[in-house]
Amino acid sequence: MKYLAIVGAISACLLGSIPFEAMADEKALEERIKKLEKIVEDLKKHEAAEWKTKEKREAEQPLGFGSTGSGKLIYAKPFLSSPRTTVGGYMDLHFRSFNSSNSTGIGQPGTGASSNSFDQQRFVPFFYSDITDRLKVAAELEIEHGIRSKSTQAGSGGIEVSLEFATIDYLISEKLNFRAGVILLPVGKFNLLHDSPLNDLSDRPLVATAIIPSTLSETGAGFYGTFYPTRLSKLDYELYVTQGFQGYDTTGAPVITAGNGLRSARQRVASTADDGLDNNNGKAGVGRVAFSPVLGIEVGGSGYYGTYDPASKRHLAIWAADLTLQRGPFELIGEAAWVYAQDNHRTLAGGFAVEANGRLLPQRMDGYYVQGNFHFLPEFLRRWAPSYFTEASTFTAVVRWDQINTNSEFLDTNRERLTVGFNFRPVEDTVFKADYQFNFEDGKNNRIRNDGLVLSVATYF
Repeated sequence: MKYLAIVGAISACLLGSIPFEAMADEKALEERIKKLEKIVEDLKKHEAAEWKTKEKREAEQPLGFGSTGSGKLIYAKPFLSSPRTTVGGYMDLHFRSFNSSNSTGIGQPGTGASSNSFDQQRFVPFFYSDITDRLKVAAELEIEHGIRSKSTQAGSGGIEVSLEFATIDYLISEKLNFRAGVILLPVGKFNLLHDSPLNDLSDRPLVATAIIPSTLSETGAGFYGTFYPTRLSKLDYELYVTQGFQGYDTTGAPVITAGNGLRSARQRVASTADDGLDNNNGKAGVGRVAFSPVLGIEVGGSGYYGTYDPASKRHLAIWAADLTLQRGPFELIGEAAWVYAQDNHRTLAGGFAVEANGRLLPQRMDGYYVQGNFHFLPEFLRRWAPSYFTEASTFTAVVRWDQINTNSEFLDTNRERLTVGFNFRPVEDTVFKADYQFNFEDGKNNRIRNDGLVLSVATYF
């Protein structure tokens, strides 16, 4: 109706400004009618654009691990709401109590010299800027164990400060967009959605710390986009060229081992003479395709292929598959990965490379996890304490099974974990978690005897 009023006012101005004598001038009248028709057409287009924007906002779903897509997932942050440069982030705090101070897995949090400890696990500021409608900049700075002032404390892991990702995006169309910078690699889905407030358990899956060592990011460039094959389905893709893994330190010693998996070969932590630069002339290709046939179902496949030695002759390949199923309050998620490091069992000079136990270094690794979530909130709690239990609040019961093998040639390098958890979200972006872990190796009959309780809180800000 407001547009009809505007049109009426414009019509009155245009026609009222015509002298009576000019009304007989058909040419002048036709010109004014054409101007009026153009104004009406422009108003219709403006109104249609407003409705499209409104419908898009209404269709947006709350952020969660069930969010689908690939290239756009790094922007799935609750604080990205302003067209100007925005600062936000997340943090999480752990209290861990285990049977011993022994490790519970490669890249998993520890308790130091004791068997129980508090730990400021992560403080991660996030920066985002709309330079123009087509140019975007996003970056994330990760500070782990931030209370420590040095990185040399034995057994603690020390403080870690790193640029987790920093990208410049040039938006061409929904089907094709360009990205360059320090890129969060699309190897599996968990590496793209690893933020602590998103996940319903405190610790990351074993496969996501040893086989696909999150956070996994490398410098490079490439493209991402989204297609809609049918009215209900969606196909997302990411494809990049990046630096490769670095499989040897400055002395030529191998860093891909059964004890560390691929974790020490990441570019962000590799010990090389040229920090952050490639160790050879080869480049890696990495990509992920995710298909969602209907809302609530997504199947993803990922691949990584490059070289990891100084001569660029030894190839490293990673394949991964992920699944997300959502139906009502139930959610099933999982991911599996396989690694092949060509000739990792040989030294750079050609001899056999062995572990401290005398075994050859691994060429193959594999692992997976399967997790079930059940989200609920009893109605009586909303009636009893509506200020504490709102429409945005939810409880979640969780169970997860993890299994990895960092040297697939042997069975006794298996490591397994069963985790049961329960959490409460007063709002979607803040979560209080309680988990209990049962840790195994060599199958269920050989216990590590290091089960434990993990209490944590995580929030976006």
